[in-house]
Amino acid sequence: MSRKPLRRWLITGASRGLGRAFTEAALDAGDTVVATARTPETLHDLVELHGDRVVPMLLDVTDRAAVFATVNAAADRVGGLDVLVNNAGYGLSGAVEEISEQQVRAQMDVNFFGALWCAQAVLPVMRGQRSGHLFQISSIAALTAYPNLGAYCASKWALDGLSDALAQEVAAFGIGVTIVELGEFRTDWSAGSMDRATPMPEYDEVLAKRRIGMSGAYAHLQPGDPRKAAEALLAVLDSGEPPRRLLLGSGCADFAPKVYRDRIEEWSRWDELARSVDHPA
Repeated sequence: MSRKPLRRWLITGASRGLGRAFTEAALDAGDTVVATARTPETLHDLVELHGDRVVPMLLDVTDRAAVFATVNAAADRVGGLDVLVNNAGYGLSGAVEEISEQQVRAQMDVNFFGALWCAQAVLPVMRGQRSGHLFQISSIAALTAYPNLGAYCASKWALDGLSDALAQEVAAFGIGVTIVELGEFRTDWSAGSMDRATPMPEYDEVLAKRRIGMSGAYAHLQPGDPRKAAEALLAVLDSGEPPRRLLLGSGCADFAPKVYRDRIEEWSRWDELARSVDHPA
């Protein structure tokens, strides 16, 4: 029985949470991981355990020049790149009226532009190999929208649109793209990884429950298991037919179809008006 070829990964935001779980699972599978983070020293325990199969590298995904330099150095170091996991990201809570320009721009710089720069940097490597796979780590918030998370949802909707187009553009080069729509996982996303707008008293009643939910009170109590999410990525790679979109988490798998059923029902009710705006045949 032939052994499957070992893969070379580049994972952003690898120091904690889901990124750390993705890194550990790939290493446990025998693969090599370039694990990037703003604090790569937090990965030294993995170096002690896995040796040169893990390569920690400093990376701020908002710095486009640094992204290209790091990706090229990583590809040279490990001899190519087979998998990119665009995982770096964080949450921003606040009503649309509450969030500042600086907060919104920073949110888009990390969650959207950071993923774009990483994809652009890795594609020449993968095109040269005529193979590769990109995991774009998105969210159920890309399929619907939640009060108090408007900017975060916008960043993920943008990432989903970009990634859908990208998947169609690179398929001919043997490169796959999977948009991973995550539900709630046991991380500090709603705690230490969350930026928050200054509350306006006008929204105190409207957003009371949503503010509590994004306060960190429920961090690490969510139903999703990061390690199982990581194992799901491995299963996708081994499947031979990776999906364009992947829902992870029971809540996400239940809710996403309902969102689309509701949209179809609403579009159907307004179908006559939709068709009324064309020029006469």
